[in-house]
Amino acid sequence: MSSHHLVVGGQRSGKSRHAERLAHRWLAADPAHRVTVVATAEAWDDEMRERIARHRLERPAGFDTVEAPRALCKALQDEAKPGRLMVVDCLTLWLTNWLMPASGAPDLDAWRAECDALQALLPQLASPVVFVSNEVGWGIVPLSREVRDFVDELGRLNQAVARCCSDVTLMVAGQPWTRPVIEET
Repeated sequence: MSSHHLVVGGQRSGKSRHAERLAHRWLAADPAHRVTVVATAEAWDDEMRERIARHRLERPAGFDTVEAPRALCKALQDEAKPGRLMVVDCLTLWLTNWLMPASGAPDLDAWRAECDALQALLPQLASPVVFVSNEVGWGIVPLSREVRDFVDELGRLNQAVARCCSDVTLMVAGQPWTRPVIEET
């Protein structure tokens, strides 16, 4: 089984930068190692286009990139191989693409099937994966049902992915707090 890692934190907490640091350590460990970033963002507006462009510019040289706004499992299956670290940036946007699609209504059954498929895939994947996700459940309870549903679903997704990981890092003000995942008894 590959060793996976979940990096969670608030917006601008340093999650992506920490995931990049982990990827650099991976590359430094063996000259044959490679890194693929699986990007889940979609450019809905000018601000998001700028944000995506900034991430691309700041991404270290030598990191391959695959765009997978919804088909995360397929991207992981297609790109995973021994000696390659996958960095998924980020689960929050992946969930957004499923629950709040730019066109059409969400397909909750398809989302749940994709989420279940991810959990089934991770223990068998040939590559370790570093997941980036937002921790959004520490604030006030949102007023709208859609936002409450999103926060609940992201919390469930983060827990499900964490159960498939050997380590979870909480980012606070750019500082990592890492601990191994403890199995429930």
